[in-house]
Amino acid sequence: MKQKVVVTGMGVISPLGNSIQEFETALKAGTSGIRRITLFDLTGFEVTIAGEVKDFDPSRWIDKKDARKMARFTQFAVAAAKDALEQAGLVEVAENRRHRLLSDPEQTGIVLGNGIGGFEVVTESFHKLFDHGPRRMLPLTVPLMIGNEAAGNLSIIFGSKGPAFTQVTACASGTDALGQALDLIRSGRCAVVLAGGTEACIVPFAIGGFQMLKALSTKRNHEPEKASRPFDADRDGFVLGEGAGILVLESEAHALRRGASILAEFAGYGASADAYHITAPAPSGEGGGRAIALALKDADLAPEAVQYYNAHGTSTEINDPVETKMVKYAFGDHAYKLKVSSIKSMTGHCIAGSGGFEAIASILAIRGGFYPPTINLDKPDPACDLDYVPNTVQYGPIDAAVSGSLGFGGHNAAVVFKKYPMP
Repeated sequence: MKQKVVVTGMGVISPLGNSIQEFETALKAGTSGIRRITLFDLTGFEVTIAGEVKDFDPSRWIDKKDARKMARFTQFAVAAAKDALEQAGLVEVAENRRHRLLSDPEQTGIVLGNGIGGFEVVTESFHKLFDHGPRRMLPLTVPLMIGNEAAGNLSIIFGSKGPAFTQVTACASGTDALGQALDLIRSGRCAVVLAGGTEACIVPFAIGGFQMLKALSTKRNHEPEKASRPFDADRDGFVLGEGAGILVLESEAHALRRGASILAEFAGYGASADAYHITAPAPSGEGGGRAIALALKDADLAPEAVQYYNAHGTSTEINDPVETKMVKYAFGDHAYKLKVSSIKSMTGHCIAGSGGFEAIASILAIRGGFYPPTINLDKPDPACDLDYVPNTVQYGPIDAAVSGSLGFGGHNAAVVFKKYPMP
């Protein structure tokens, strides 16, 4: 019999706010976090908008000396993880801002999704290399830029000594990290795992690269809040975002022994590969649909038991109709009774961070009995014919929710969360 896994803490650093309360309030209000880019000079760029994290002062969560040794994506992860651990009641902070983990360090693991690493560090170091030579490069270039350093820093700061992994499956990384964490707990290798995704790639190199792919929205630079419009006929590409969403996962037995407040059950995970194309999903939707079906099977849930699907929903011409097919593949006729929405309409596409955000949004939806809206859905694409909760939050009981993610390379992942009985 599978060991039950539960969620006991959540933390978020996002374009919609830097706390769970701010994030939930913005989701319900249908607030867009997309604005004109402020992180670099936009001269020569066709794309000028993104979902930046705002008012982020790492010293609120991290010692200033330590923060200087971290890339932005790592700072996001540490901040979100600290908030998640505090909500779970699993960390103490001493006067010197050192952290003491309140679980067995050897039974506490970390699995983070990250797609790109410290891109701002790479950008700065390349400039110094090309303009002034190697002796002017940042001394910590390599440890700051590599994608595993967020997980490594979490382990160091919080003192966890179990596995510390980094999952890299492009835009599915955060969701796959959650699935890998689920398996670590079920197998008995860990009792507690910090898991989710983090990303900080609003830099010239990334914006330029996606711009050359013709993947980003360019039509609404003058009205950025309206640029991300999943499932809308007038969409013209995704909007890049950044941030981190981290969850504390535990075996149910461990959580109950210590009297933890349980937020939700993490019931299932499924993954698949399209074996089709390096950037486009398979047109049939079978690959992603199979990942959802596998997650439902893992959760021992019939499709009809799910009320909400949190979509990958990128606002691209190709993704949205294919994801609609995915949902129909996995849920059959029940697809037309589901509420489906994309919070990327508000956050933008935060690559690995999105998997963490969207898992948290799904849990908040279950606990609060609300369906986050898909904003800017003014003229539905005829190929997208499900109920996407257009523009305004809706309310209703949710017993189970599925969150799906798709990544370049044909990576598909889905996770299932269930309402946990309140005492």
